[in-house]
Amino acid sequence: MTDRLLDQLPRKTIIVLAAPAEARAAARGFGLGDDGHAISPWTLHPVRPSLDLLVTGVGKAAAAGAIARVLDAKQHARVLNLGVAGALGIGPARIGDVVVATDSVFADEGITTPDGFQTLDEMGFGPPIRRGQEQAGRSSFREMFRDLADHEGVIATVSTCSGTDECAACVQERTGAIAEAMEGAAIDTACRWLSDLGASDGPIFAEVRVISNTTGNRDAQQWDLPRALDQLALICESL
Repeated sequence: MTDRLLDQLPRKTIIVLAAPAEARAAARGFGLGDDGHAISPWTLHPVRPSLDLLVTGVGKAAAAGAIARVLDAKQHARVLNLGVAGALGIGPARIGDVVVATDSVFADEGITTPDGFQTLDEMGFGPPIRRGQEQAGRSSFREMFRDLADHEGVIATVSTCSGTDECAACVQERTGAIAEAMEGAAIDTACRWLSDLGASDGPIFAEVRVISNTTGNRDAQQWDLPRALDQLALICESL
């Protein structure tokens, strides 16, 4: 791992974070001070010639809207979604661990029927984008972060976080994910749309998360958000 992973790449990378606490951690890591609140949402903030920082707000709508608003395919070749996440069920991830997503998938976009859950694709309403095709360079971009990772696995994107054991088990069963968060698959979808609409060589997407908590029954969850945010700041130092 080099001191600055992303400086070696052509064109810029957008670092995307959702919540103010995540933004403050990133600001520390990038040497911008501690005040993530000063980073206006939905606005690009240059970090270095190779990096721009974007704070979106929490959730799929805010994240997809923000990246679609600011991304310029002539300048930006990659989008890296950083943040914290919840560990799912019996998976390997523990609080403080870094997870690099092998895929970022929607957990609850679809319909619940008496016969089980169906995704939008299974309903015939999947977006007309090349979801099943691997963009050139996508795997190699993701692999750049392997030295940072404690685990590689699917990260599920949820609208409703898993505050019961049943919900956590359902998300894991549907997706095979080892962690859940609230933005990744939406940002990935926006990037794929932008690619299909003319930026054929990008933007390439990756998601890296630090586990801040367990999921399942809310009163039994374990949390260490400060530890996860400190780890997030260290990740940003390496970028």
